[in-house]
This record gives sequence, structure tokens and C-alpha cells, in this order.
Amino acid sequence: MMDSPEDRSSAPSETARTEPDWTVGRLLAWTTGYLKKSGSETPRLDAEVMLAFAMGCERVKLYTHFEIEVDEQPRARFREIVRKRASGAPVAYLVGRKEFFSLAFEVRPEVLIPRPESEFVVVEFLECTRDKQGVRAVDVGTGSGCLAVASLHHVPSARFIAIDRCPKALEVARANALRHGVADRVEFREGDLLEPVLADDPFDVIISNPPYIPTDQIEHLDPCVRDHEPRTALDGGPDGLAIVTRLIEQSIPLLKPGGQIILEIGFDQELAVRKLLTRPEFELAPTIRDLSLHPRVVHAARV
Repeated sequence: MMDSPEDRSSAPSETARTEPDWTVGRLLAWTTGYLKKSGSETPRLDAEVMLAFAMGCERVKLYTHFEIEVDEQPRARFREIVRKRASGAPVAYLVGRKEFFSLAFEVRPEVLIPRPESEFVVVEFLECTRDKQGVRAVDVGTGSGCLAVASLHHVPSARFIAIDRCPKALEVARANALRHGVADRVEFREGDLLEPVLADDPFDVIISNPPYIPTDQIEHLDPCVRDHEPRTALDGGPDGLAIVTRLIEQSIPLLKPGGQIILEIGFDQELAVRKLLTRPEFELAPTIRDLSLHPRVVHAARV
């Protein structure tokens, strides 16, 4: 690691106090510089999130405690996770949580880290279920459960079935449903895509953030993603559309007339996914763009 005033071979450590005390402000300043040199794109944010975690407080509290010296135990904890972050480990896995739609979600290496772009799926779910009661919905590839749980949090009458192939991912999703008080309105099922609900009555909405990255592009992803997040949640097959294609096919008999399918897509997949949905069974809606104006969510209504 980059030299620090306390330890010329590692992050801030316990040595003779010939240097100024390790206050919150000094730790953040030193770590921000170190993480920037280590390649982090958000070094200050990373430092704040990890220090708040190490101190067991909310990040906002750091701003009012800049001159407070950090005790030895949280400083040691902070030092360890800074080392791991510098080696490429995602901050969300190091602290075990990630904010999504203003809710804190538990995350582990078995699930994809929730991203701001995926919030547009929830926004569209809220839009298409506005003023509707008793909505029955499915979240395919639920992972941390962020899409289903955030949707349920804002639509009190809705009910979800959340599906994932990974049992450990379902454990995380269940924990998040309990955390946010919606566990009584979501059922978790293990299986591939929509297969666990093929015998169910048709649904009002199907939502998903499916794997959509072409296989040959996986190795070119940021190492933080490529080397740490679950490949099964990323790899969309040779053209990135293998999972999306299967999901659309399976959804046709599982949507009520007027029912919606809402899919997150890669920024360069709008035309291809809209083409997959251009068929007699669906009426396409306008594509939703994210804050960078990239195509992000494609959705269609069952005719």
C-alpha cells in the first residue's frame, strides 16, 4: 500500500504517536488519495462508506465528526477492508450492503450488486401498476431481491414470486424481504427463469434484470465486476440475448391480457430487444432511458 504517516508499508496502523492523531478527517483524506492511486473511480465515496462501516455509524455522521480521533479497533477494521478494496474487492461486498431505491440491501458475493440503473425497472413497475390493487408479479433472477422488495415497499397491495437458480441468492433475498417488512407478500422459488411458475395462473407483471453481457465481453469488464460478481448474473450468452430471448418466449402464456413485461437491457441492446418483442402477442411501449440517456428498460404489454 501507499506510504502513510504511521506505516511506510501499509495503511494507518498502531505506532508511536509522533504523528498527528488519526481523526476521521485525516483517515478519509489519506485513504481517498490511496484508493485513487489504486484505481478506484470513486475513492472518496469508497473511503466514507468503509469508514462508516468500520465505526458502526451512518455515513452522514462522519461529516460532523471530522476532528474526532478514531479508536484502535475500528481503525484496524478499516485498515483491513481498505487493503481488500485496494486489491479490487467491491465495497458493497466488503461492508455487506448496498443502497437501492433509498433502501439498504444486504449483499454477498452470491448476488449481483444492485446498481442505480436497475432502479428504472422499479420506476416503470410503479408507473404501470399505479391505481391498481392486488397486482401479482414475478421477479426473474431476483438475486438480492432488490427489484421485488423495492417494488413491494412502494405498492402495499402487490404480491410477488421471486425466482433464482441459486439457493444462496434466495437466502439473501429472503433476508432483505424480512428487513424491509415485505416477507409476507413475496414467495421465493428456486429454478431457471419462469419454469417455477409455469403451472401458475397468468400474472399482471413480469420484471427482470437478466444476464445480458455477451460472453466474450466478460473478460473486458472492470476487474471489480469480472473477478468478484457472480458470472451467472452477467453472462447473457454469445450475443448477450440468450437469456432475454428465452424469458420473452416463456412470458407469453404467463401474462394476462394487458399484463406487462419489464426488462433491463444493455445500453446497446435496445433495437435487438425491441425486435424480440415485436410480435403479435405484444404491444411495445417507449424505451426508458437512464440518467445518462442510455436505453435502459424495454417493456411491452400482452395483447
